[in-house]
Amino acid sequence: MSSDKPLPFIYQFAAGAVAGVSEVRDSPYPLDVVKTRVQLQTGKGTGEDAYSGMVDCLRKIVRNEGFSRLYRGITAPILMEAPKRATKFAANDEWGKFYRRVFGVAKMNQSLSVLTGATAGATEAFVVVPFELVKIRLQDRAQAHKYNGMLDCVRKIVATEGPLTLYQGLESTIWRHVLWNAGYFGSIFQIRSLMPKPADKKGQITTDMVSGAIGGTVGTVLNTPMDVVKSRIQNSPKVPGRPPKYNWAWPALTTVMKEEGFAALYKGFVPKVLRLGPGGGILLVVFTGVMDFFRRMRGD
Repeated sequence: MSSDKPLPFIYQFAAGAVAGVSEVRDSPYPLDVVKTRVQLQTGKGTGEDAYSGMVDCLRKIVRNEGFSRLYRGITAPILMEAPKRATKFAANDEWGKFYRRVFGVAKMNQSLSVLTGATAGATEAFVVVPFELVKIRLQDRAQAHKYNGMLDCVRKIVATEGPLTLYQGLESTIWRHVLWNAGYFGSIFQIRSLMPKPADKKGQITTDMVSGAIGGTVGTVLNTPMDVVKSRIQNSPKVPGRPPKYNWAWPALTTVMKEEGFAALYKGFVPKVLRLGPGGGILLVVFTGVMDFFRRMRGD
């Protein structure tokens, strides 16, 4: 995503890893727990055991389960974040080079930015699926009592449902990441082109923060429906002889919309966008900054 001279893959990967750790450190994890709880809830959300929204969910989790429950399952995303973001940015740059060669284009344009981001998202999805599944199972109120932590969760899933279950929801995860990354990187290209060219480092940081935050918001608008069905697919334990209610992404979308209405496809949107909007800005600022550091270190 840097506009300067490209660096080898290893530098892109390292910069993405640093950016990912910075983003997860600065983004409030409890919002992710709330997002998952609201997404997994079917129906309107009435009664003491249901959530009517983000604030109600936060309040009931703290009151009924304790403050520490807001950080349940955080080990999985901490371990996931570095390889996830490293893969995202490195794949985006590498796919960008590939598409420019294929289409004979000297510089990135809007269409290639969207295509490259979508392909990078599909690549990233293969890395994150097992971590996401474990995180979802630990965050869910109904299943959390089954597991004593991340490693215990992995062990029990493999023992009772088989090792391939760790990749349950791969298809919906691919769709989720294709849509988010296409919106994210495509928006960044467009916003950068519309903003005044930065005159100094402070201006560059401002441009990256604004374009990254808008990109994160656009990506969230595009991919939240797939995130809802992904959460439900991954939270459906395999039971012999009983097909899961949610299995493939597009049929699951139809089921949710038919039973709960179109608005249900955006369950958890508010906590999700509050985390990933600013988080998208942080990601881009840190990634660009680390890449610039590597260039200075190499004398480029």
